[in-house]
Amino acid sequence: MNIMDFNVKKLAADAGTFLSRAVQFTEEKLGQAEKTELDAHLENLLSKAECTKIWTEKIMKQTEVLLQPNPNARIEEFVYEKLDRKAPSRVNNPELLGQYMIDAGTEFGPGTAYGNALIKCGETQKRIGTADRELIQTSALNFLTPLRNFIEGDYKTIAKERKLLQNKRLDLDAAKTRLKKAKAAETRSSSEQELRITQSEFDRQAEITRLLLEGISSTHAHHLRCLNDFVEAQMTYYAQCYQYMLDLQKQLGSFPSNYLCNNNQTSGTPVPSALSNVIGSSAVASTSGLVITSPSNFSDLKESSGNRKARVLYDYDAANSTELSLLADEVITVFSVVGMDSDWLMGERGNQKGKVPITYLELLN
Repeated sequence: MNIMDFNVKKLAADAGTFLSRAVQFTEEKLGQAEKTELDAHLENLLSKAECTKIWTEKIMKQTEVLLQPNPNARIEEFVYEKLDRKAPSRVNNPELLGQYMIDAGTEFGPGTAYGNALIKCGETQKRIGTADRELIQTSALNFLTPLRNFIEGDYKTIAKERKLLQNKRLDLDAAKTRLKKAKAAETRSSSEQELRITQSEFDRQAEITRLLLEGISSTHAHHLRCLNDFVEAQMTYYAQCYQYMLDLQKQLGSFPSNYLCNNNQTSGTPVPSALSNVIGSSAVASTSGLVITSPSNFSDLKESSGNRKARVLYDYDAANSTELSLLADEVITVFSVVGMDSDWLMGERGNQKGKVPITYLELLN
C-alpha cells in the first residue's frame, strides 16, 4: 500500500468517525438515543475545573484593571506581550502629578509658602509613583503570571482531554446503538468487538481526564500562595504610601495656621487668609501661654527701628547666601532694614543673619 492509498483510507475513516459522532450527538439532543453518563466524581471534578477557570479569568482581568486602570495602556501592554517585546516605560499618574507640582512650585518660588508646599507634595507623589510601579511589577510576576499560566496552559490541556473524552463517549454510545441494531450473528460479533474497543478507549480517556482534573486542588493551593504574595505586595505598597504621606503631613503640619484644612472648617464660607492667621495665632497663644501679635504688627515692626522675637512656623531652605534657613518652632530675632522688600525681614540666630520671609513667622510680644 502506497502513502496515497493510506492517506485516502485514513481520511475516509476519519470522515466516518466524524459522521458517526455527529449522528449520535444529534439523536441524543433529540432524545432518540441513550447517553452514557460520567460518574459523579468525574462530573464534580469537571464542574470544579470549569468554575476555577471562570473565576480565575475574572480575578485576573479585574486585577489588571486595578493595577492599570487605563484600558489603552492595557491593550498596548497586551500587544507588546504577544509580540514578545518589552513595552516602553511610561510615567504613571502619581509621577506625572508629582512632576507638575514640582514644576509649579519652582515657578511660584520655593521661598513662598505655596511653592514650598507644592514641591514637598510633588516629591511625595513621585515616591508614591515609584511604589506603584513596584507594586505592578511584583503583582504581575507573583500573582498575574501564575493565573495566566493556568488559563493558557493547564486548563487548555484539561479542555483538550475533556474534548477527547466527549468524543470517546460518543464513539462508545454509537457502538452501543449499532450493537442494538445488529441482527445477523456476524454483524453482532463485529459490533461486540467494536463495543469492547470503544469501552476500553473511553475508560482510559476518563482516567487520564480524572488525573488531570484532580490536579485542580494543587492549582488552588498554588494560587493561594500567589494570593498571599499579592496581599503582601499590597501591604508593602500601602505601608510605603502611608509612611510617605505621614512624613509629608509632618512637613506640612508646621505650616502657619492660616492654611487650615477644609475639613476643620465649620462653615461652608472660606476663611480669608488674614483672618485665618489671626484665628490660628489666637489658638497658638492659648496653648503656649504666649501673646501672639496680629499680622498688622509686621507693619508696625517695619516702621520701627527695634527688633522682636518671632517663632518660625515651618521649615525654610535659604535660596542663596543672603537668606537665613529656618527650622520649624525655633525662635529667632527679627528686625527691619530700610529699603527691604515688604515681604521680608532680617532674621538673626546667634552669629547667623539673613533675610527671612514674614509668612514663615509669628511675632511674639
